[in-house]
Amino acid sequence: MTTIKAKICGLTSREAVLAACDAGAAYTGFVFYPKSPRHITADRAAELAGLVAEPVRKVGVFVDPDDDGLDAVLSRVPLDFIQLHGAESPARVQDIRSRFKRPVIKAIAISGPDDITRAHDYETMADMLLFDAKAPHALKDALPGGNGLSFDWRLINATDWTLPWLLSGGLNTDNILQAIAATGAKFIDVSSGVESRPGQKDSAKITAFMRCLT
Repeated sequence: MTTIKAKICGLTSREAVLAACDAGAAYTGFVFYPKSPRHITADRAAELAGLVAEPVRKVGVFVDPDDDGLDAVLSRVPLDFIQLHGAESPARVQDIRSRFKRPVIKAIAISGPDDITRAHDYETMADMLLFDAKAPHALKDALPGGNGLSFDWRLINATDWTLPWLLSGGLNTDNILQAIAATGAKFIDVSSGVESRPGQKDSAKITAFMRCLT
């Protein structure tokens, strides 16, 4: 049993889902964002979600979704959480949470103190926060998340949060213990750090990463 709860995000294959569950992940993540190399269709996600048994939770990752898009996925995929990884306002987060009757994880891109201030605006609207690295403007074809970048962990460590939160951004077997020690994180989100190439999860890397958390 792991002492830190982990989410393995961007799962697209049966092998990766089973590896995540077998290794002790608390959350499995499916990305519904066409520009991501980890994008998955609702029908394929429904197949893979069928492999996930309680108590492992299923999270759908969306970027500025409209109601029709959320309906289309939720009608096929039995998601336990909705993760919002775009520019959704606090009001939009609250609306989605109320309308679709799912707990919401709001991702916040972090690069400086102003982003920490912005994150507090979501504390009464979301159920969990997720802190990821903000991509620099010079990064070509940057994604809302999953860029394999980290940020200054001290920014969140110096703040008291009223919601549970996940640490994300450039995490892998080489830095995960340092990241946990620096932030006190109880929840971890990893994607590119357990891949052999963008969008291709590596079962051995998933297992090795999860072993670091025991």
